Amino acid sequence: MLSQADKETIVEAIAKAECLTSGEIRVHIDKKCPGDPLERAIQLFGELKMHETAQRNGVLIYLSFSDKKVAIVGDEGINERVPVNFWDSSRSIMTYHFKNNDFARGIILAIKEAGEQLKRYFPIQEGDKNELSNEITLG
Repeated sequence: MLSQADKETIVEAIAKAECLTSGEIRVHIDKKCPGDPLERAIQLFGELKMHETAQRNGVLIYLSFSDKKVAIVGDEGINERVPVNFWDSSRSIMTYHFKNNDFARGIILAIKEAGEQLKRYFPIQEGDKNELSNEITLG
């Protein structure tokens, strides 16, 4: 569903978003999600060791193509500081574009929104290191 150019643009979007925040953003894509996408995202969050950031501020953007399911999971450092509906705008952006089969645009805009949201709570710090890979993982 994504071309190589789309994947490269998504990775670039992650890098740009992470220039605004010390938060770490990752994207995982499954072809299909047979169950609850939030449960799947939580499972992947652990498998990808996203909890291993210094400030516990990792974010996983999860989607499955065939059934157009999405979920966004933030680590405990984020969840302790943000409102419950913090990810609603990013999730809405993705859902809107997925309905039109514009997956790459939905992912890119959700990443941008997540970076903008995170910079309020986790601004970029001098000497910030990229703690997690920006590469898309596939399932």
